[in-house]
Amino acid sequence: MKVVFLSLITGFIVGAIFRLLKLPIPAPNALAGIMGIFGIFLGAVFVEQILKLLTK
Repeated sequence: MKVVFLSLITGFIVGAIFRLLKLPIPAPNALAGIMGIFGIFLGAVFVEQILKLLTK
């Protein structure tokens, strides 16, 4: 949980710095983009679990 909180704080700070510098935010600004990133994560976790099962 600590890592999740630190990631959120880091993302908040980076977003604030980009906005202060009037740069585009380096993240998807739509739900579809966020879901795409989440899908990539879920796919990686799924394959990791399958590979663990196959190597036992």
